[in-house]
Amino acid sequence: MQSSGADGNLLRGTLDFLLLASLEHGPLYGLRIIQDVQQKTGGHFNFKEGTLYPALHRLEKRGLIHAEKRPSDAGGPPRKYYHLTPTGLSELQRQRDAQRAHASAMRPYLEFA
Repeated sequence: MQSSGADGNLLRGTLDFLLLASLEHGPLYGLRIIQDVQQKTGGHFNFKEGTLYPALHRLEKRGLIHAEKRPSDAGGPPRKYYHLTPTGLSELQRQRDAQRAHASAMRPYLEFA
């Protein structure tokens, strides 16, 4: 995963959170997940398929998401859509709480400049 101007160390652990959050409002296929994350983060997070699909497979193996093939609305081959499982929704909430706590704890140091 690449980020515009962000240190690579800051990105560790962020990918799973972004993927789970992108699926919170309904199923998406791979390219739409990438576009959703780019759009919602103002292009700050930009990752390629080589990063996306291994991460999606890992989340699926953990039971956090489920994939199903659906016909393409563009008339091409079927697409694999990913959606959150109930366990994935719980994990997303846990990670969201952790992200908020982390950001809150860092705030005094971020505003010091």
